[in-house]
Amino acid sequence: MPQVSRRTAALGTENAFVVLAEVNELVRQGKDIVSFCIGQPDFHTPAHIQDAAIKAIRDGRHGYTPSAGIAELREAAARYMGGMRGLAIDPEHVVVGSGAKPFIAYSILATTDFGVGDEVIYPVPGFPIYESQIRAHGAVPVPLYLRESRDFAFDPAELEAKITPRTRLLVLNSPQNPTGGLLSPADLEAIATILRRHPDVWVYADEIYSRLSYQGAFASIASLPGMYERTIISDGASKTWAMTGWRIGFASNPTLAPEFTRWVTNTDSCASQISQWAAVEAIVGPQHAAEDMKRSFRERRDLIVGLLNEVPGVSCRTPGGAFYAWPNVTEACRMIAAADSEEFRRRLLNEAGVAVLADIHFGARVPGEGQHVRFSYAASRQAIEAGVARMAEFIRKNTRRAA
Repeated sequence: MPQVSRRTAALGTENAFVVLAEVNELVRQGKDIVSFCIGQPDFHTPAHIQDAAIKAIRDGRHGYTPSAGIAELREAAARYMGGMRGLAIDPEHVVVGSGAKPFIAYSILATTDFGVGDEVIYPVPGFPIYESQIRAHGAVPVPLYLRESRDFAFDPAELEAKITPRTRLLVLNSPQNPTGGLLSPADLEAIATILRRHPDVWVYADEIYSRLSYQGAFASIASLPGMYERTIISDGASKTWAMTGWRIGFASNPTLAPEFTRWVTNTDSCASQISQWAAVEAIVGPQHAAEDMKRSFRERRDLIVGLLNEVPGVSCRTPGGAFYAWPNVTEACRMIAAADSEEFRRRLLNEAGVAVLADIHFGARVPGEGQHVRFSYAASRQAIEAGVARMAEFIRKNTRRAA
């Protein structure tokens, strides 16, 4: 039999979908599962956006579009991204993709060369596709650790220590998956100061949760003097307007936009035209549904953090954005004699019917930071209350057994 390539054999995955498959199998067997494993809004796409898609279908907008996207969406996205960041963005510097995720690969491909030792610095814990794509495209992954003591930001001094003559790209994600952490304006100023001493390093700013920031106005490194020219702004429709399945993202950089367009031509040809017209309506149409969703997520954040901090052996910092909580379960693992967070996660799923993700699903465990799990609180209030109550009872029951 012909063999698959080593690159493909080593390709990572997004473990939320692996755990979801476990959950679905248990549900198929008749088990009652409360799931917090998938990071997507639990709302329907707002009706006026659905209507725009239906109109596009009825109007015969079924064919290919330019690889960079329809002019109307590029213009709307330029105003949208620029307005949030205090920038004047040219629509010609915006490229539309089939979701924001492809721009991770396009950015690595456009800034590093295969197998020559080019390095990409990325956050850990972080979205697992960062490391997967860095390795798949022949660059060297360099982890930058997020610290609980800094509300899951990183120490800028650690960043500077990681930069070498081979560093080509820095990945920043704020608000952050999986911790919900934010990079504050002061953090961003410190990072920009460091990067100005290293002019050959690009920045990939993954800002897909930009509209889900709960602590003041959203802040982007692209807004700082001299940074937009070297920053790839990546945003999209998925999280803000509950459009994950519509697959629309957009990215901007003055130099790399034409290169991204060629990568789109070589991969997807273009994003779905129907979804692009829906995204135009999402950006330029009424925003009350998006604001209502944000308000609901913030209420759920406050609920789940309060409840988790009452669970034996668990402590949870208040996340500044997105819809994830990242509780520390080090003591809970000790109490129930679980070896680590992954054993804790498996037992919690199979014994208590609560699905979460373990820290190792988001990169190697950060040295000295203990054990963590991720809750996506894009779930109903009833599910949050029931799931955390089950977790508390699971720990109490197994603590008695361990004793």
